[in-house]
Amino acid sequence: MDKHDQLLGSLLYLFHTTGMQGLGKLMNPVSQKIEKNNIQAKESIDMLEMLKEKTKGNISPELSRLLDQFLTDLRLNYVDELKENNQS
Repeated sequence: MDKHDQLLGSLLYLFHTTGMQGLGKLMNPVSQKIEKNNIQAKESIDMLEMLKEKTKGNISPELSRLLDQFLTDLRLNYVDELKENNQS
């Protein structure tokens, strides 16, 4: 994996982590609290979707699978969070 692939992988991880924090699945490292922010989570999903579109055919199969995995994970958790909020 070259340097650009490593940097892109780190960027994908950053957006996934930010999205999971927004969904309340990971602790905010600054506040040391679980904080929900669906807008933040949706923005992370949107950013990963944009990266998927813009990098189509230009990234390694491994990074493409990672991107798909992160998107699937965030989307499923986002939908679950919206369902939970509507039942409250």
